Amino acid sequence: MSEQLDPLKFAYWVPNVSGGLVVSDIEQRTDWSYEYNRKLAVLAEDNGFEYALSQVRYMASYGAAYQQESTSFSLALLLATQRLKVIAAVHPGLWHPGVLAKLVATADHLSDGRAAVNVVSGWFKGEFTALGEPWLEHDERYRRSEEFIRVLRASWTEDEAQFAGDFYRLRGYDLKPKPLTGPGRPHPEIFQGGNSTAARAMAGRVSDWYFSNGKDFDGVTEQIAEVNASAHAHGRTVRFGLNGFLIARDTEAEAKETLREIVAKANPDAVRGFRDAVQQAGSSTGDGKGMWADSSFDDLVQYNDGFRSKLIGTPEQIAHRLVAYRKLGVNLALLGFLHYHEEVEYFGKHVLPIVRALELEADRGAATVEPLGV
Repeated sequence: MSEQLDPLKFAYWVPNVSGGLVVSDIEQRTDWSYEYNRKLAVLAEDNGFEYALSQVRYMASYGAAYQQESTSFSLALLLATQRLKVIAAVHPGLWHPGVLAKLVATADHLSDGRAAVNVVSGWFKGEFTALGEPWLEHDERYRRSEEFIRVLRASWTEDEAQFAGDFYRLRGYDLKPKPLTGPGRPHPEIFQGGNSTAARAMAGRVSDWYFSNGKDFDGVTEQIAEVNASAHAHGRTVRFGLNGFLIARDTEAEAKETLREIVAKANPDAVRGFRDAVQQAGSSTGDGKGMWADSSFDDLVQYNDGFRSKLIGTPEQIAHRLVAYRKLGVNLALLGFLHYHEEVEYFGKHVLPIVRALELEADRGAATVEPLGV
């Protein structure tokens, strides 16, 4: 009998930023408006998605001229849905964690316990400087993020919370009402991004979930091992989310042609501008393991390396690859799409049933699940 694993969970990137999820001039039948996103959220929860992640961007850049603010947009999506958990991405340095804790606690009550946060340590120096805020060096940003998360958790779980750090202070902060609690959920879930050694170690110490940029099997295996080692050393467990841009088509040739067209029609100025802004984030780490440190031009057309996860092909090929990632320790797939409404529905109808059937076979020891043709 094979080891029993939880079913793979699915999240989608909320397109609350203009330009879609690829930096390309290809047609994208995706819109950043609330009405489009309200319909998408309902469609997603009806097609197997448990989570949605609202992006955080505060000013125009790199093909993203317009942005909806992540926390307010997330609350609107929570109120428009029944089951979907919505994760608001937030920047330490632009929020006080105690104030954010209050906002999320309110959102949690309004949504019957479905609010969550993704703590983004920050890669876009221009946003901080435009707002007159100091820009910290890489490892200092992660030290601040760790304190930010510790303050969030203290605010949500302690009365008269106290905290004395280098970046934040609490002196008897008494947040009431606290967020809702439930089995396995002592407070709203805390997600965290970042690929660097500092990010992996921090996830093990304080986060509930660790989000990775797109990775192949070897990259996922390395990251999961490091995060789990850090978590084990602190008596904790951390769940693992993987970014991927999903192109599911009736034939492999159609899927690969869509990818080819996306890259061929990439906006070179926007991609290069994004690359220049983000690769300093990865290269500024001592061991070169930071986000985007080794990303090529083609990788950066999907700005979280989503093509690298190779979720491109027929429903059968993609389902096999997703279940293979699950076997390696991935708990959640964070997905982006070209045409959200159509492709989320296609995923629910054609890909997800195969994933669930393969999971059952794998858990019964009836099949060796390997990726097919990708």
